[in-house]
Amino acid sequence: MATTSLLTDHYELTMLQAALASGTAHRRCTFEVFTRRLPAGRRYGVLAGTGRFLEGLQSFRFDDEDLSFLASRNVVNAQTLKYLENFRFTGNIRGYVEGEIFFPHSPVVQVEATFAEACVLETYLLSILNYDSAVASAASRMTAAAGHRPCIEMGSRRAHERAAVSAARAAAIAGFTATSNLEAGRRYGLHTLGTSAHAFTLLYDSEREAFEAQLQSLGARTTLLADTYDVENAVRLGVELAGEELGGVRLDSGDLVASAQRVRELLDSLGNHNTKITVTSDLDEYAIASLAAAPVDSYGVGTRLVTGSGVPTSAMVYKLVERENTAGELEPVAKTSAGKRSLGGAKQAARRHNSLGIATAELIGTGNNPAALENTRDLIRDFVVSGELLPGFTGEEAVRNATERHSASLAELPESARRLSEGEPVIPTEFI
Repeated sequence: MATTSLLTDHYELTMLQAALASGTAHRRCTFEVFTRRLPAGRRYGVLAGTGRFLEGLQSFRFDDEDLSFLASRNVVNAQTLKYLENFRFTGNIRGYVEGEIFFPHSPVVQVEATFAEACVLETYLLSILNYDSAVASAASRMTAAAGHRPCIEMGSRRAHERAAVSAARAAAIAGFTATSNLEAGRRYGLHTLGTSAHAFTLLYDSEREAFEAQLQSLGARTTLLADTYDVENAVRLGVELAGEELGGVRLDSGDLVASAQRVRELLDSLGNHNTKITVTSDLDEYAIASLAAAPVDSYGVGTRLVTGSGVPTSAMVYKLVERENTAGELEPVAKTSAGKRSLGGAKQAARRHNSLGIATAELIGTGNNPAALENTRDLIRDFVVSGELLPGFTGEEAVRNATERHSASLAELPESARRLSEGEPVIPTEFI
């Protein structure tokens, strides 16, 4: 497997070099990942990407090719290269589990290690969490708007080829039931599906020939793309060829609400009460919500999903919150920069609930453990202990667990969390 160590920024290694030279590189430290604020109008965030980071952490090594590159570019000196030859993360990593809801200042990941080991993980960790969480947060809003109707991820062609796999994974965590991306299906056990595009219909001399070919190959339960030419004619033709067994029709253009209504009426008039209607075409959570009253059975979402529905990053940061002093004791440290002030000390976190089990506050503690209070749920779990990855947080199992966690966490939130209107975080963050 290729190493992941160079998926980082130059300055991470120059900081390491200076720390090694000064003798501070091996000081014990705690770094935390958090966001200072949610995107404007968003009421909660969804954590995704932790599993991908933990998978990549196993390959965060510097092989001969990596070291040769660093040496040839004079990125770091000989002392630093010697350190990197045997690099292996031996610290501890904990945090919120994937699929969990987060709010401003939630310590979603904590890295506890020497400065040398923790520092070099920053860029790799943030690049994963920022993208995956942005997609998962958008996907959660979409599945909430869709209600019980399934959503399908179809955005591979609108993203970087590797980002497409990550997006499919993040969307699955937030409730999407299938993806068009085959690599995501192979790597994470996601359900994949797809039938045909307009090019397939245009290949043939007539729409009839195209539909006949698809039905012969895929069977009557397939979904026919109905809007290459005339929607009504396509629906009638599909029913003529497949009868009541026609699985579905897909609408990808025009006024989807009106078109879905006309198609549903037409299908029912032809006796195809069980033929499903799937709609696509630049959907986002607002478009999905507008289709709530339309006779639609499922949604296919692409561009808006893989770009975070207008919010392509989660604005997460990675900050040193405590470090070992010259006396060998851990002490809190924090930024005081204007607008970017942070709170020192390693955090503990819990979610407080009322008597009905509805979340009322995100509790963050630096001395006291908020999980010890009544009616709270501890949010922090161990992922890596002394360099050893614990089971259940990678691969297919991680996605299944994260999907369940997202569903349970979303169910705990007040009903207002599902509103798409502008608003503050659905529960406050309180420091204790």
